[in-house]
Amino acid sequence: MKSLFIKYKSVIKFILTFLLVYIGMSVVYKLYLNASAGSQYYPDYVTNLVAYQSEALLNTIGYNAKVLKHPEEPSIKLLLEGNYIARIIEGCNAISVVILFMSFVVAFSGKLKTTILFLLSGSAIIYVVNLIRIVILSIGLYNYPSQSEILHSVVFPAIIYGMVFLLWMLWVNKFSNIGKNNG
Repeated sequence: MKSLFIKYKSVIKFILTFLLVYIGMSVVYKLYLNASAGSQYYPDYVTNLVAYQSEALLNTIGYNAKVLKHPEEPSIKLLLEGNYIARIIEGCNAISVVILFMSFVVAFSGKLKTTILFLLSGSAIIYVVNLIRIVILSIGLYNYPSQSEILHSVVFPAIIYGMVFLLWMLWVNKFSNIGKNNG
């Protein structure tokens, strides 16, 4: 048993670090969501910000977009050209994706300064790509409403998780200690 632990020490360290960071950040995020209940930023600050920034991007590229508080659930309705296209919920704000991204990067540690810079820049990239994803999804839903299922269940993962995967590969191959040890 001890020889297995020694043999797989780096794998066990990765898994434990990943789980601890992921669970810790998820608990903090849940506390944030609980504290957001009833705030002026509906349903929470980040989701509200994402909704209004998506509206601004859509308006900037020539669409008539409007976001409204959903009267019956904790979400924001997105209207495009006067049509109710989608609802922006807490899961649309990419925070859970950022938590997943950060947990992986921390588990494959690198130099402290490099790690912090990569966490910040990677999180910003994920946030911006998420806004672009919402814009693309909204335009797609407006123009191809019959394709809503494939747009949301295929296009969404391809864009947001594809970006996270690319960032992870960049991290492992260029910046983490494991990438340098194997390169």
